[in-house]
Amino acid sequence: MTDHRLTALSPLDGRYCEKVNALRPIFTEFGLNKRRVTVEIGWLKMLAACPEIEEVPPLTQGALRRLDALLDNFGEAEAARIKEIESTTNHDVKAVEYFLKESISDTPELAAISEFIHFACTSEDINNLSHALMLRDGHKVVASALDSVQTLLIALAQRHAEQPMLSRTHGQPATPTTLGKELANVAARLAHQQQAIASIKPMGKINGAVGNYNAHHAAYPEIDWPAISRDFLSTLDLAWNPYTTQIEPHDYMAEYFHGLIRVNTVLIDFARDVWSYISLGYFTQKVVAGEVGSSTMPHKVNPIDFENAEGNLGLANAILSHLAEKLPISRLQRDLTDSTVLRNMGVAIGHTLLALSSLERGINKLEAAPEPMNADLDASWEILGEAIQTVMRRYGIPEPYEKLKALTPGQRLTPEAIHEFILSLEIPEDARQRLLALKPATYLGYAASLARDIDTAIR
Repeated sequence: MTDHRLTALSPLDGRYCEKVNALRPIFTEFGLNKRRVTVEIGWLKMLAACPEIEEVPPLTQGALRRLDALLDNFGEAEAARIKEIESTTNHDVKAVEYFLKESISDTPELAAISEFIHFACTSEDINNLSHALMLRDGHKVVASALDSVQTLLIALAQRHAEQPMLSRTHGQPATPTTLGKELANVAARLAHQQQAIASIKPMGKINGAVGNYNAHHAAYPEIDWPAISRDFLSTLDLAWNPYTTQIEPHDYMAEYFHGLIRVNTVLIDFARDVWSYISLGYFTQKVVAGEVGSSTMPHKVNPIDFENAEGNLGLANAILSHLAEKLPISRLQRDLTDSTVLRNMGVAIGHTLLALSSLERGINKLEAAPEPMNADLDASWEILGEAIQTVMRRYGIPEPYEKLKALTPGQRLTPEAIHEFILSLEIPEDARQRLLALKPATYLGYAASLARDIDTAIR
């Protein structure tokens, strides 16, 4: 077989490959090696800019252009060459070093300083920075997809801000809300978690074999290597971690992955609720021409987008959980258990991105169905018991809760029965009239305004 989509082990590279294409330049062997090249070239430039390192003179504009071109033109052929070298070295970072030395051999100025490529670095110096760059770039893709879902949620919340809807607590009829307010709740939760993960700054280190600049200091004791390290991290727009072993401890990664788990959990909750509202008839779904809902029941339009989203969010969270729990743990100064695990960052984020794509598609298909919502409200007058007993409390009527409980438990009440009870109460007439005018569809508190204001509330 030649179609990789039919033979891929992962559906991310098979069935769903087009939906995660934005991640392929980032969370792949290609993406990792391109960022390793970025770090190695950046480090060589940093050394050349350090006047104390006389063996690496300042680079001419021509040499700088050559290095920039090497990075700008890095493509699949270059990545393949690294893999070819790795087949001999059996060491992926060393293969990058040899690739760079090979690539600059035609430029005498750079060839003369080629031994300063990877100077005083352990492989983890290159890898931790490369992974930080991958995570930073990958989050931009995820954040964009999250923003798209959030925008749709806000629009839907505001569009249906005033549509009354029966709430359910423990699956039972409860105090009414509006459809828009329920959607606004999701938007608010999502915004809070988005803000939390956006504040996490990828960190890095370039401090040698066990984090003490041992080799750096042995070669150039007069240089302030921690300052050089900090300055280099700033050129990559990464936060500097001055205290590490051989590895950057990945704590910020764990924080990010836990944050993404919380985002995904909010969306799982949303997907399940929408599924329930579709089941109740509160939402219908736009029919896509040619799409089949059931192979035997032609009437069905299944909520597959929300089901697919829920499934992929669960897969993402399972992998993210392992990443978050495993990566901060390393035996003594270094073991390699993180190396193979880190290669799965793209898998976790890929399932997240796939889920977001499903949610966006599903939300765009949703159409509110006011009739079932209004009918459920009109059949649930007993929910006004909360309002009535609260007014009774205000005016000092004893045991209001108990009186309403005796009237309403486990049974549907008619408007007439509710009104008869209200008329029997010894309360001011204006309060009585307010209660008599109340309907399940109008007992909404601030729900509509909260839904309308959601955009400004979370920005």
